[in-house]
Amino acid sequence: MEETQVQDTVTVELSKAGRIKIRYSAGLLADDGSRISVRAPWAAEGVRDFGFVRFEPGDVFTEHFWRDRWYAVKEVRTGAGELKGWYCDVTRPAVVADGEVRVEDLDLDLWVSADGSQVLRLDEDEFAASGLAARDPEAAARAVAALDELEELARRGGPGALGALGAAAEPA
Repeated sequence: MEETQVQDTVTVELSKAGRIKIRYSAGLLADDGSRISVRAPWAAEGVRDFGFVRFEPGDVFTEHFWRDRWYAVKEVRTGAGELKGWYCDVTRPAVVADGEVRVEDLDLDLWVSADGSQVLRLDEDEFAASGLAARDPEAAARAVAALDELEELARRGGPGALGALGAAAEPA
């Protein structure tokens, strides 16, 4: 597939339930027309402690968004480069236009620790409460299938399998 020529930075916009959840600037790593890969520091304010991992200032996210898949995979490292793991968001396929990557969060998430000892399905209660299954049954089915696919990939292929999804995006 032919590489798409775009600028060196993009703005990532994550929305949820019709509202913008967060917007941040990211460095562009690659865009092959299907997958766009970016790198950005932790964009939220302060520390977010999930219990199984902490996201904090200095952390670096290498994020992979697809125009034809219902998820995004984010490799998380400390500022010193130590791998924490992979945080996967179930989203509608990304829309990339005018220097922006826009994705709609569908509540479901997957966390895979760096050593693969934790493969955690997250926010299934939020997903059920969102009403997506009633409003858009096809999107809800695709979201659940995407989470199942990510979990299967992590369990079958080990934690490195998620990293392999974006391996081609790393600069030479």
